[in-house]
Amino acid sequence: MAFNHLPAGVHDALVPLSVTPVTHSVPMAKNHRSDQPSADPVSRLAPSTVLDRLAAGPSRASRITHTEHLPPREGRHAVWPDRIRAEVIAAVQACGIAHPWAHQALAAEHALDGDSVVVATGTASGKSLAYLVPVLSTLLDGSEAPNGRGATALYLAPTKALAADQCRSVKELSQPLGTAVRPAVYDGDTPVEEREWVRQYANYVLTNPDMLHRGILPSHPRWSSFLRSLKYVVIDECHTYRGVFGSHVAQVLRRLRRLCARYGASPVFLLASATAARPSVAAGRLTGLPVVEVADDASPRGELVFALWEPPLTEMQGEKGAPVRRTATAETADLLTDLAVQGVRSVAFVRSRRGAELISVIAQERLAEVDRSLARRVAAYRGGYLPEERRALEQALHSGELLGLAATTALELGIDVSGLDAVVIAGYPGTRASLWQQAGRAGRAGQGALAILVARDDPLDTFLVHHPEALFQQPVESTVLDPDNPYVLAPHLCAAAAELPLTDEDLELFGPACEELLPQLEAAKLLRRRTRAWHWTRRERAADLTDIRGEGGRPVQVVETGTGRLLGTVDAGAAHTSVHEGAVHLHQGRTYLVRSLDVEDSVALVEEASPSYSTIARDTTSISILETDIEVPWGDGRLCYGSVEVTNQVVSFLRRRLITGEVLGETKLDLPPRTLRTRAVWWTVTEDQLDAARINPEILGGALHAAEHASIGLLPLFATCDRWDIGGVSIPLHPDTLLPTVFVYDGHPGGAGFAERAFHTAREWLTATREAIASCECDAGCPSCIQSPKCGNGNDPLHKRGAVRLLTVLLRGAPGEKPGEMPEERPGEQVREEPEPEREPAREPVQRPGRPPETAPAPGAGPAPGPSPARGSSPTPGPSSTPSPSPAPEVPPGP
Repeated sequence: MAFNHLPAGVHDALVPLSVTPVTHSVPMAKNHRSDQPSADPVSRLAPSTVLDRLAAGPSRASRITHTEHLPPREGRHAVWPDRIRAEVIAAVQACGIAHPWAHQALAAEHALDGDSVVVATGTASGKSLAYLVPVLSTLLDGSEAPNGRGATALYLAPTKALAADQCRSVKELSQPLGTAVRPAVYDGDTPVEEREWVRQYANYVLTNPDMLHRGILPSHPRWSSFLRSLKYVVIDECHTYRGVFGSHVAQVLRRLRRLCARYGASPVFLLASATAARPSVAAGRLTGLPVVEVADDASPRGELVFALWEPPLTEMQGEKGAPVRRTATAETADLLTDLAVQGVRSVAFVRSRRGAELISVIAQERLAEVDRSLARRVAAYRGGYLPEERRALEQALHSGELLGLAATTALELGIDVSGLDAVVIAGYPGTRASLWQQAGRAGRAGQGALAILVARDDPLDTFLVHHPEALFQQPVESTVLDPDNPYVLAPHLCAAAAELPLTDEDLELFGPACEELLPQLEAAKLLRRRTRAWHWTRRERAADLTDIRGEGGRPVQVVETGTGRLLGTVDAGAAHTSVHEGAVHLHQGRTYLVRSLDVEDSVALVEEASPSYSTIARDTTSISILETDIEVPWGDGRLCYGSVEVTNQVVSFLRRRLITGEVLGETKLDLPPRTLRTRAVWWTVTEDQLDAARINPEILGGALHAAEHASIGLLPLFATCDRWDIGGVSIPLHPDTLLPTVFVYDGHPGGAGFAERAFHTAREWLTATREAIASCECDAGCPSCIQSPKCGNGNDPLHKRGAVRLLTVLLRGAPGEKPGEMPEERPGEQVREEPEPEREPAREPVQRPGRPPETAPAPGAGPAPGPSPARGSSPTPGPSSTPSPSPAPEVPPGP
């Protein structure tokens, strides 16, 4: 028997809301006119006072599990380096900035010295000015060259919105400099008639890594004058370049450096990052260059009051009678409503687009009950809006016309929304770095601010709100990326060869893995060696071999049947679970039913409908070990790290009633299996360890399954990943290990570094997992500890007490523990004290052996093999079924 649990993206948005009217105990501000935002008197209250008012409702105070007060900090001024042009300093002063902060001046000094530098300071600390001042000064120098283009600069942002926002800032700052600085955005939205002007005349080009990869580098002859004069490459929000995406961007930057060298340029890289662990190491890995670190934040900061908020249990029951908490979506809507009533300018960060829309709609309805004029002062902000719509929302929030936004992470990255008083974060965003980035959106200009993390019904969120030290006493995570991943490197070698024939001298730039990959690419007839160089041999564009967002495969087009209108696209890896036949598909507030999915042509046909249910796909997963890289003893068991092949197949879907979550039925699906070759960490336990943990065969599957679910939920605390980026499998008897085994794997072809991080922090990671399960107040397991919303087995079987005992025994032998020492137990823990309840005899499991390894296709020969990045919380190996003459996978109902 194997239990599988793959990542998923939209479940939180589909969970029915427990909507109840809000009782406002705070008097409503009298003046809410949009033309007089400063007249909101309540918005002047201290953050702690605002929090007290939020908690003043019936039983609301009990929802705050911890409050952290971060004291204010004074700023430290410095002077700009004397090499900065006087005109640039005057332009900065004209914007109201008399003196730079110390870290800004230091970063500018390094940039002028020709040192690549990363500025890793807090949100709103002025990182943009730190790199803009030396760049503008150099561009001003270059404008005096005979051709007027003696220096150019390239700015890279992870999103189009951020590039557009920065372009406006540069234009405003450089206005006194006249035509000497000519900024322009060059991305997919740039009109064709403007592109030639940008290539020939702009000297500060703002774009994104995708456009650099697909548009600029393959057409480098048309960019020759720009690249020949390139002095600086600015990489904004560089902490977002992690995992597979970061690995691709690292290779794109190496291709850029190679072309610049051919044109005689050697640009300096200037990177800006939110506070991160060892930023110079991550920046060096990203660029392939030594990078100086400037991380001493000298900007002032107001007081930050940070509250951890746990929604209460409701009277509703979920799977197997498990208690259900009020959703983070409903709780966040309440808080956004209350903050708007108090006149507090706020942003609620939500994980999904649908969640952002739901929160704004609920808040508007509730505000209308208090005062109709308040309803129009709350809105949603997410990807998919037109650029002019986003700009209007940003301006309305900045001016005070809007009091609240429910936003996705589209608002997290650097866009100027100064003037906020509070931030509500609906669910832990996956990393401490992202958490502080979102919290830092409030309290600009040294003002006090309030941040609230609202826990989802999820093991990680539950753990964090009861263990605040994991948030407030730990450094932010290191950025994980692996440019040598062969699934990443191979297509970029092909792209580089298509741009200019690849020579032996180039190979050092791309890393040691080239030597092994090039013969494979030749064998696949992608490259051909002629004399001393490798050449691209095909007619198609080499840059189209890979999607640098790491999604793999051709996106599935979602087409409306009646009109033929293209509604949008779905990542190839998510298509089987989200747009299978019969699925409910959401798009811009409208609901559609999928009538058919053509896997070969990558087209899903949908029609608008209003079903009273949502759909959840069910799948099975098997896993086989290809190679074990590292193996260490854990008592009698083993902890391992290596390469695996994961085979996943969506086999059915459930229809769930929207209001109650009741399962209405299950429909079988006939979709092809998909394979993923990736990296995994796994641990085994022996019979003696099972005896010590009092784990008998009847509960073994449930104990392993529960430990796997919880460990996947907790891994983002130790690795820079989102739980949707990883998967897991637990098997009572794995054919490769011949022991009970739990796997956790990267959901990206070739791996993304997350499983490796899990291996190296295994003792701390699994200790936190055990603690999260044991400290949960439920009796037999719930979504806050061991249940998963995307379990392919419908969270069956699960055994909470068995998981705690199993992890306790496993951790006795963990490296770094004294022999025989037990992990510390919490006083009053009921998990080990309660007697085992009577249980029905266990069903005989059907073992699904992993697929035998096959010869891997040459990397880069097309989309990386196998399912694209896993998008659900945690996978668990294949299904359990009752033996029968014709055994079929059973996919039990799930949450």
